[in-house]
Amino acid sequence: MAWLLVIVAGLLETGFAVCLKLSHGFTRLWPTVAFCIFALGSFGLLTLALRKLDVGPAYAVWTGIGAAGTAIYGMIFLGDVVSTLKIVSISLVIIGVVGLQLSGSAH
Repeated sequence: MAWLLVIVAGLLETGFAVCLKLSHGFTRLWPTVAFCIFALGSFGLLTLALRKLDVGPAYAVWTGIGAAGTAIYGMIFLGDVVSTLKIVSISLVIIGVVGLQLSGSAH
């Protein structure tokens, strides 16, 4: 259950990163509000998960999901440059996230 919280928190991290860009420096109201909601949700779920998980693997999985998710979202929806190296690198991040998740131990 704790790993599920980390995964959802990572997806919410993707949401707050995208909303941060869309807020244009917190000058647009609704993306700024969404950023706050996603950020609070992400940090809140990560905090709950850390009650049961080691901080290193949990944090790495959280940031990995957020980084990969944000990069993928940017390429699909925001016109970010797509390259073979970028796709391979995102794949390596995802492989690393899975490896860290498998190596994480619950208390």
